[in-house]
Amino acid sequence: MHSSDQRDSNAEMFGQLLRHFRERAGLSQEALGARIGYSKSQVAMVERGARPPKGAFTQQADETLGAQGALLAVAPTLRTSPLPPWFAGFAEEESGAVARHAYETHVMPGLLQTEAYARAVLAGQYPTFDDDEVEAKVAARLARQSLLSRRPLPDISFVLELAALTRPIGGRRVRREQLRHLLDVVQLRHVKIQLMSPERESHPALDGPFVLLENSKRRQLAYIEGQGGSFYVTQQPDLGNLFGKYGLLRAQAYTPEESREMIEKMAEEL
Repeated sequence: MHSSDQRDSNAEMFGQLLRHFRERAGLSQEALGARIGYSKSQVAMVERGARPPKGAFTQQADETLGAQGALLAVAPTLRTSPLPPWFAGFAEEESGAVARHAYETHVMPGLLQTEAYARAVLAGQYPTFDDDEVEAKVAARLARQSLLSRRPLPDISFVLELAALTRPIGGRRVRREQLRHLLDVVQLRHVKIQLMSPERESHPALDGPFVLLENSKRRQLAYIEGQGGSFYVTQQPDLGNLFGKYGLLRAQAYTPEESREMIEKMAEEL
């Protein structure tokens, strides 16, 4: 079992333990949250193992529920990574990839985000992250960008819907900085960014974004992420269909040179 898998199972065990003591005490998630100073959604996420307890959560819950130190004993084993458990496995695969290709529809891919843009995206999440959680997640996202400069250089490409560039996440200044950052990235010989024409009536990926990876052993996989969860595609014919779909997207999108000119024009107009 990978260390990240072990940490995730520990988080689930803590959540089950918390639920056991909460139900034994006859308290709802909302009632427990009110007593220890946290929201119902924060209690629910801890019980699902989706978020480790923060601050005084464990101490207060242990005392309020009469757990006699049981929650405190398990807490040190919990996952400390700011990455959500359903994303941690992908981040590990991504870090060693020799090729990474992505189609994105509505937000700038994490590998291309500036610090200010990433902070604006994370600050708008629901349930709301605490300030320290936002900063930890921003740092983790920026750390993943080392893939862009890793040696040996991986083959990286993006096909982006125009909405990912025109949505003013963070405001005008943040968007202008983000567009200028894209212009820096496209100078890298191993990175290709292509924009999909908003005038195209149809293309083969209208059902949503996805990422394609190839590792050093030439094993290929696809990663698809949705609302709070994700899954891998590793079997044929589905995997081959996604690689074929991406090939069509690149053929139908503006060329890298045309896309760069469009980004330059958008940046100049801000």
